[in-house]
Amino acid sequence: MPNQFKKFLAASLLTTFSSLVSAETIRVAIGTQDTTINCATGGLIVRELNLLEKYLPRTGKYKDVKYDIQWKNFTSGAPLTNEMVAGKLDFGAMAEFPASFNGVAHQNAGKGSLLIAPISGSILGAGNGIVVPAVSSAQSLADLKGKTLSVPFASTAHGVLVRAIDDLGWDAEKDVTIISQAPELAGAALRANRIAGHANFVPFPDLFSNRGFARKILDGSETKSPTYHGSLVNADYAKKYPEIVVALLRASLEADRLVQENPEKYSLLIEKVTGIEAEVNYLFHGPLGLQTRDATWKPEFREATVTAIKTLEKLRKEKLELNVDQFIDDSYIKQAFKAEKLDYAAALKNYDQVPLTAADAITGKSIKDFRLVAQIWVRGEDKVRTYATATAAFDALKTLEAEGKDIRAVYAQAYDTGIKLLANQAWFVRDKGLLKAFLLKQHAEHYAKQHGGQILDFIAARS
Repeated sequence: MPNQFKKFLAASLLTTFSSLVSAETIRVAIGTQDTTINCATGGLIVRELNLLEKYLPRTGKYKDVKYDIQWKNFTSGAPLTNEMVAGKLDFGAMAEFPASFNGVAHQNAGKGSLLIAPISGSILGAGNGIVVPAVSSAQSLADLKGKTLSVPFASTAHGVLVRAIDDLGWDAEKDVTIISQAPELAGAALRANRIAGHANFVPFPDLFSNRGFARKILDGSETKSPTYHGSLVNADYAKKYPEIVVALLRASLEADRLVQENPEKYSLLIEKVTGIEAEVNYLFHGPLGLQTRDATWKPEFREATVTAIKTLEKLRKEKLELNVDQFIDDSYIKQAFKAEKLDYAAALKNYDQVPLTAADAITGKSIKDFRLVAQIWVRGEDKVRTYATATAAFDALKTLEAEGKDIRAVYAQAYDTGIKLLANQAWFVRDKGLLKAFLLKQHAEHYAKQHGGQILDFIAARS
């Protein structure tokens, strides 16, 4: 009996040891762009709330698996792509332009990557933009002919700049000088008036304008080219661990739901992590935001990828053999929707902005017409105040300031496009007693020419 017990004990120890030795450790290495705030629900919020751990598979072939979750932050897509191609990352998040470069770079290295889901975007192309120093007299890109413009090379903003130059009939190599400049360097250059203009991606055109040293003269919506940021994965990794890919997307869907339920709270979280002011985060993530969080493969997003490849070909002066139908793989996001009991087909057809459900802060009446809506975020308050009209909001603003309230931001909705604006950067037309907001002065002038009305800047409009 003692010998039998010894044999049993030895066998048990051997089994336990073998199990420990054979337990697989799976790396989940994710590259994020924290300061590219419309990537937040695909990265920053998932990481900060530990949402991925909630969805990682634990059964079947993953029963005894240990996960090595790694997060690495980048300021743009190009260096993130370099690390994906080098095998240091499994996932990444970037806009359609650098994502196309990511696909080409993997292909050239004899590898593959897949675009698995959009995170946030704009069918109108809103979000990217061109700014000038606040002291500049320029009101449009047409005023910058012969000048030096900067842009982060190989970014979506680079593509927007090239398309905007094409729209003017200019030669990008002769009519302007384009230099490569990262956002942090461009900010200093704009402050010092060392560059005539700077093109950048989300959120920097609005962030620089909010900080007072720059002014937006072109929004990506004017190029009428849809734009988005999306999630990518190494193709071999996805084939080997499809359940992990779905887990990350499920975590992203939960992050999206949380932000929609409480955009102020998570705008403050993004500010805490990135230093980007919460009011700018709310501009994108709040109801009727500048961009719409959308995880479905809209035809326009697919077309944006095709456009990005064509623009990349123009910049590189070579033909790129990247098959978009193979590069974009919607199977994983469809599985994530199904697992979360969400209707992908219905979401695919939904083009609405993140909805605003609010009552007027003065009358208490439910707001139905969103073209005239304005909002005020008082510092220290958990919720943004909503008003049916900019006129009512500006009246309330006087009272709040008289009471000594610190105003974080005032928002208005562009009357022509519906995109969310920082009201102190907007132009207004007083039309039959109503204030209608517009992104740019020329937009307000165009409306006034057609419909009449007085054109006002923010200071004049609020007085």
